[in-house]
Amino acid sequence: MKINSVIVFITLLAITAGMSLGGLGADLRCHCIQTESKPIGRHIQKIQLIPASSHCSDTEIIATLKQTGQEVCLDTKAPWVKKVIAKILANKNR
Repeated sequence: MKINSVIVFITLLAITAGMSLGGLGADLRCHCIQTESKPIGRHIQKIQLIPASSHCSDTEIIATLKQTGQEVCLDTKAPWVKKVIAKILANKNR
């Protein structure tokens, strides 16, 4: 009986700790499941760069579209995306 109580307590503690990390804004997984590789540059309002971390080994690029406000994950290997990122980094270093 004591062993079952300890197991239940540890399980509840682990679940609660995981929920509190999510509530604090800690990202526990990658944001992007699918990525877009076709050029949509003229439709982009803003771009968010999320570096790789312990929770997601991929660098993620999320674009917000002008007309709809929809967020689209971009393919980091697409040539046009590389150009956009290079332009952003060049402007940042000025």
